[in-house]
Amino acid sequence: MKRLLSIILFILSIIAAVILTIGILILIVKIQNKLFVPEDYLMWTFNYPNSSFIFIYELYLFFGLFYIFHKGFREGIRNKLSSSEEGFFKRNKKLIYTLFIASNIVLFYTIVSAVTVVTNNKIIDYSYLNPLGHEYEFKDIAQISSGVHGKKSYIPSTYSKGDFFYNIKLESGKEVDLTEVGEVNNGEHEIFLIEELDRKLVDMGIPKVSSTKNFGYTTESLDEIYTDKIRDILENTD
Repeated sequence: MKRLLSIILFILSIIAAVILTIGILILIVKIQNKLFVPEDYLMWTFNYPNSSFIFIYELYLFFGLFYIFHKGFREGIRNKLSSSEEGFFKRNKKLIYTLFIASNIVLFYTIVSAVTVVTNNKIIDYSYLNPLGHEYEFKDIAQISSGVHGKKSYIPSTYSKGDFFYNIKLESGKEVDLTEVGEVNNGEHEIFLIEELDRKLVDMGIPKVSSTKNFGYTTESLDEIYTDKIRDILENTD
């Protein structure tokens, strides 16, 4: 009976963790949209590497909450500590909890602020160092690079084999991949918007480096209506 109860509690914990993960992601996107995105936006991106921190944040948050509210988990951790280490935690419990809360706030802020907004005539780039954003005109784009990844990244939550990328390099040196989309204003697929934007930028004479190598991989996961647009983007260099 105890074993069955433990299995049920474990399954419920997994379900709760999944729900909480989805809830945190939705909350972050809602906050980003509310704080940084103007009404006239075309699209906005949730920028790497900050976007990948969300999983680190969730693991850190889950561990901390389990330690605070789950007595059995807390005792299991303490049993692995030496007497001096356990004494240190007991003496500095308030400080540790304060640091946990403060570090959560800092990490959450770092994640939320990783936004770049594209409008009809400008790009607004936000970061944890610049929460008010820095505005760039399209002519301030130094270079465009586009292509298709030929292999999966070993870094979690980055890209997979066959993923299309479209990077714009701003005059500040900051690079933004427009395929890391948070939301598109009119609800259409971002590929169509990127194709329209690409034609406009290339016609302005902005330097572009593009490669059709690995294009075939896109046909393995995307419908023809999307791969046709990707090919048009990759071949549009002058």
